[in-house]
Amino acid sequence: MTRSKSSNQWLHEHFNDEYVKQAQARGYRSRAIFKLMEIQEKDKIIRPGMNVVDLGAAPGGWSQYVRQIIGKQDKIIALDILEMEPLEGVDFIQGDFREEAVLNQLHEMLDGEVINVVLSDMAPNLSGNKDADQARAIYLGELALETAVNVLAKGGTFLVKMFQGVGFDAYHNEVKKSFSSVVIRKPKASRPRSTEVYILAKGFK
Repeated sequence: MTRSKSSNQWLHEHFNDEYVKQAQARGYRSRAIFKLMEIQEKDKIIRPGMNVVDLGAAPGGWSQYVRQIIGKQDKIIALDILEMEPLEGVDFIQGDFREEAVLNQLHEMLDGEVINVVLSDMAPNLSGNKDADQARAIYLGELALETAVNVLAKGGTFLVKMFQGVGFDAYHNEVKKSFSSVVIRKPKASRPRSTEVYILAKGFK
């Protein structure tokens, strides 16, 4: 099947992307690791002694990076509907985190320990319909926020990828209701033409 012009453009950008090249050279699972790395360097959201949940984790770049920061006794639990190659020191749950059975499995892994940080780098599979894609992105963000509110310890942190557009401001305001500090970050590794940003919420109430 012949690739579309936009598909060819994406492939050209991807394989000439400095972050893709750096990720491959360093053995990282995805270029997305550099987005979290920049936010971590600026905001210090992850520290040894913390337990972290990574929603929509596959292929595992963020979990891979978090594992380098937290202590050996601390937990990083990755969840995704997709399969993910095992990562040493990372517990993985394959399934839909909206389902009670998956959340029960999460709590079993935690074994009474608290969750300090919830990360979400989820994005919908793009259909090409901007309105539909934006609605799906907002929906994923709402699911991630609901999970964070249900599992975070008081004072915890929530980092979520969102796309600016219809529904963004309402979602941003909803996050503010549950956290004492909410800021927007646009890492350098986010492609400039993308509306992608990250909402960083600290101090879960």
